[in-house]
Amino acid sequence: MQEQEEARLWGAHDVSSSKGMKDENFPVGSFLIAPRVRPAVHAYYRFARIADDMVDNAQLSATQKVDRLTALRDVLYGRRRPPAGRADGWSAVVLRTVLQEHGLPLEVGGDLITAFIMDAEKARYEHWSELLHYCRYSANPVGRFLLMLHKESEETFGPSDALCTALQIVNHMQDVKGDLKTLNRCYVPLPWLAAENVGIEDLLLARSKPGVRRVFDQMLAHVDALNEEAARLPALVKDRRMRLEAAVIVALCRRLSARLRHQDPIAERVALTKLDGLRALSWAMRYIR
Repeated sequence: MQEQEEARLWGAHDVSSSKGMKDENFPVGSFLIAPRVRPAVHAYYRFARIADDMVDNAQLSATQKVDRLTALRDVLYGRRRPPAGRADGWSAVVLRTVLQEHGLPLEVGGDLITAFIMDAEKARYEHWSELLHYCRYSANPVGRFLLMLHKESEETFGPSDALCTALQIVNHMQDVKGDLKTLNRCYVPLPWLAAENVGIEDLLLARSKPGVRRVFDQMLAHVDALNEEAARLPALVKDRRMRLEAAVIVALCRRLSARLRHQDPIAERVALTKLDGLRALSWAMRYIR
């Protein structure tokens, strides 16, 4: 009976993709992160990547996604053992061990699962506050994990939350058309579209209508405010390598926001270039002290 329950929860196959840290839009465990903590960062990323793959898998129903994500969270919290030989389930065991070794709260992993369950159950957003609530679970724990891993103070959490939320929103804007087309998921507040006399179907056109462009600019105005708060972060971080990492990401987020203002994410996928990365690193060097 227990074996049948396990089979129902986990399914016959591991749904993890081959996507790695180098495929992400922003640095993950870059060379700026100290070698002593990189294994912990890799374990955290692997856990998050697997959970993301679960919720984006087209072969799983919404109920199956929620059940599997809940099981993954139960493993993280020590309430369940994963099936033998399943790398997806065992990623939570590895992360649990890492978090305990570093004295970090399990919630920095568990909160990510909360966000992925939201993705399984919710495909539309009515208010900006709903999107911020989602980012509180989907993005902000990542920054707090890195800061706590480096023994930084709680003073850094506010600017870090602002940075992570800004990163999440610009990432949604980068993928606005693909998310809707492939996953039927849209993070653009629907009333903002309605106020400009455009609809969600207009996000699938060849290029942005003027009303859609105005909604994007409205979103970016909020991102600018978040980036202003995030700009305080590097100066608050004591660990030099983590300070440089934070500064680079602050600069990259601003550069991507600027690109999204001048390019159309409906017509093309707006992305950072290698030159953007070099310029961000150059700007961050002011924090090398």
